[in-house]
Amino acid sequence: MKRFLCAVLTAAMLAALASGCSSKETPADSDTAAASSETASSVAETKDEASSAPASDGIDYMVLVNKLNPLPEDWEDKLECVTVKNSVGNDVEVEKKAYDAYEKLKADLESEDIFVDLDSARRSVEEQQRIMDEFTRDHGADYAAKTVATPGYSEHHTGLALDLYLIVDGNDVTENDDMIQYTDIWAKIHEKLPRYGFILRYLEGKEHITGYGYEPWHIRYIDSADTANEITSKGVTFEEYLGAVKSSDVKIDLGSSEIFSEDELKEAVIQIKCKFASFRDCELHSITYAGDETCSDENIARMNDLDEGAEYTQAIKFTSEFHAYNSPVFDPDSEQKDYEWWLARGGEDGWQLVTWGY
Repeated sequence: MKRFLCAVLTAAMLAALASGCSSKETPADSDTAAASSETASSVAETKDEASSAPASDGIDYMVLVNKLNPLPEDWEDKLECVTVKNSVGNDVEVEKKAYDAYEKLKADLESEDIFVDLDSARRSVEEQQRIMDEFTRDHGADYAAKTVATPGYSEHHTGLALDLYLIVDGNDVTENDDMIQYTDIWAKIHEKLPRYGFILRYLEGKEHITGYGYEPWHIRYIDSADTANEITSKGVTFEEYLGAVKSSDVKIDLGSSEIFSEDELKEAVIQIKCKFASFRDCELHSITYAGDETCSDENIARMNDLDEGAEYTQAIKFTSEFHAYNSPVFDPDSEQKDYEWWLARGGEDGWQLVTWGY
């Protein structure tokens, strides 16, 4: 399935390439290096009562793996998977219990003439490292850091994250920008997820929490229909349900622009929100467009200087306000105002988040 960076998924359009988050979970995030197993443990403790009992192999189906929480060290040793071939002839590896639940979901959907298949599921840490090494060799370390998930921090490592694709009128629909058009089909699929222990993992508008754009095809198995139903009915992310993040409503002020459309400004905002998800113990309050005057020749030149080899033709600036609690970067319990985010793009490319800070 084609991979795009930080997608803004609407019925009319799929956002173009940009850094920071991915519609198929291939984000870069230099801040993930600071993530620790201590944080992952504290997250698990916040919802012990909701966690399904670990299987005999010791797997915790409520495990949280994201930009700040790595895969548990012994996970791959305990994981029991099956390998299946999808309709386009590709092998897909899935955790055994998750696959059993998926088969039941699939059968239920087919009873209503909705047909899906597995695009991808488990991807090993070793495979992720191979991809990182390949991109570093071919494109350089900076590019690799922007476009490839840090090995060990991808939910796909768990085997519990499944990416689906649609089969419509006998045709495999595997491209993101094609699949996103079928909003009615996805709505019917999402409605059935909880009864089989699945949740929709990356919700629209929650990019600052999950670190990823809305993905109607990315589902997560948690081995509890009751818990899945609770998460879904509340309309919260997995992170919010576990108490792993500071949840808040974010005010977005796009102002007015004679240069950029509303959709173009929204694409940039998604980039910022995806990056903010890697800010540990911070709560985002607002993002504001700084005005057309920031797209000046001087600022475009500065973006090209900062990103060696880039050929940007447009620059854009936003400011944000957020609260830092026990962040390792900001003063404890401090309010951060007028925090700057600079993005740039060239040609038909999407926004690249070039620099941020004061």
